[in-house]
Amino acid sequence: MNKEVVRTIKFVLFSASAGIIQIAGDTLCNELFHLSPWLSYLIGLVLSVIWNFTFNRKFTFHSAANIPIAMLKVAAFYVVFTPLSTWWTHLLTDVAGWNEYIVLGLTMLVNLVTEFLYQRFYVFAKSIDTAKPVRKA
Repeated sequence: MNKEVVRTIKFVLFSASAGIIQIAGDTLCNELFHLSPWLSYLIGLVLSVIWNFTFNRKFTFHSAANIPIAMLKVAAFYVVFTPLSTWWTHLLTDVAGWNEYIVLGLTMLVNLVTEFLYQRFYVFAKSIDTAKPVRKA
């Protein structure tokens, strides 16, 4: 199978696991702590970003890139994405009355596509497959 297809599948699967973390964090904050949908979303998003970055850097992109610099690049993505997605979550749920879980699902889909492109072609573009494989003793 083509290396890029495998890379894309891995990204989607790790992102799905991050999505589970995001939904769990969002739901916990929303249902248990009764936080506003936008704040619940934001907390779940932060948890999922940390998870997703860690696994995709190591297993999807096999990157030996400087971790703090790569994290700063990912943070730059979220400096734009987070306020925009928090804003449209507020508008669609609190103002327009949409179901918060439908908005969350649509937002996560937008995040999946845009973050893959951003990481593949910017964050890890020059460092893909540079990590040395770990040899078992």
